[in-house]
Amino acid sequence: MTAYLTVARDADAEIDVKRSRFLCTLRRVEEEAAARAVVEALRKEHWDARHHCSAFVLGPPPNPVERSSDDGEPAGTAGAPMLEVLRGRGLSDVAAVVTRWFGGTLLGTGGLARAYGDAVRAAADAAGTVRRELVREHSLLLDHADAGRVESELRSRGVTVLGATYGAEVELRLAVPPEGEAALAGQLAELTGGTAESTVIGERWVDSLEP
Repeated sequence: MTAYLTVARDADAEIDVKRSRFLCTLRRVEEEAAARAVVEALRKEHWDARHHCSAFVLGPPPNPVERSSDDGEPAGTAGAPMLEVLRGRGLSDVAAVVTRWFGGTLLGTGGLARAYGDAVRAAADAAGTVRRELVREHSLLLDHADAGRVESELRSRGVTVLGATYGAEVELRLAVPPEGEAALAGQLAELTGGTAESTVIGERWVDSLEP
């Protein structure tokens, strides 16, 4: 797996069902500690609410970390339907928290499940999505005389330049999808007359390199 989706931005959405308020807070997070911190911050902010139910999906497929909590609602009526929405949208690196203020009318298990799921759907619609891609980070060493020209040419050809370090030589750090490495090698051979080759120094997940 070399790509997955996450939320493009943080978002909030509120729905009302029979005078009960369901506020979904959707946040992009990459660690479980950060996801749990979102829940605790909302408990303090909305201290007057009865429930703060949550669902997290963290990390790339095929084995992301998944957690959910009903926070006092009947078992299976809150966290599980919230988690199903995140799974259905194919989202990861996301924490969803639905804060509920009771409106005085019991909704039943089916009504609760629909309400919690609908709140997450509304927030996910507002958040939008961004594609995360696995890239290989390459190091390219160049003479100072060539570095500016080569960097400019690479950028114009759509190669992502993460940064440059200047010393005895100039080191360019490039982000390249695995399937783009052969093309990069050809471009470097052309631009440097075959005198420079890049070296893979690591891998990481980044937001889509597509414009």
